[in-house]
Amino acid sequence: MPLNAQSIEYATLSRIYGRGRGAVFTPKDFLDLGSRRAVDIALHRLTKQGTIRRIARGLYDYPKTSELIGVLAPTTEAIAKALAGPEALRLQPTGGYAANLLGLSEQVPARIVYLTDASSRIVRVGRQTIALKQTTPRNMKLHNRVSGLVVQALRYFGRQHVGPEQIAILRRRLTAEQRRELAADAKWAPSWVAEVMRAVAREG
Repeated sequence: MPLNAQSIEYATLSRIYGRGRGAVFTPKDFLDLGSRRAVDIALHRLTKQGTIRRIARGLYDYPKTSELIGVLAPTTEAIAKALAGPEALRLQPTGGYAANLLGLSEQVPARIVYLTDASSRIVRVGRQTIALKQTTPRNMKLHNRVSGLVVQALRYFGRQHVGPEQIAILRRRLTAEQRRELAADAKWAPSWVAEVMRAVAREG
């Protein structure tokens, strides 16, 4: 039997609570509960009540709060996962954002790009733009591994701008196990990137 509007709102709220604070979601995450219109109405009501927050068109979060600074912004990763949807198996940070995550850059770029096997999509949240860029399976081979981050960060810098300083930073940041992973995964990287990965993996 189809759920009525009140039941859809309750079921939507229950699912949001189950995901916990910091969760980011879209109406698609609730379409098994009712029609798109019914879900949109439920999310609108919950937003109006202040339970959730609309952070962009068709994008909401159940925000975390801090005693010091109040309501916190959602994480970039949570936004990217919500945008990609359940059909996405893989997400890979690229460019300046990958470099920032590895400590190779202190700057968080205004435009953050993820490679994905889902559809391409762009959203602006606050002052930041988050883009999903559909790519080939080969480019996603090292997703969810530190090797994938390293490959993307090094490609962002370019061969002429990677030297002893970057190698030293990566050696300090990565554990012995992660450095062994770099050595094993170097075969999947472009030749010059592979050389740097092996240099990071070497002791001393």
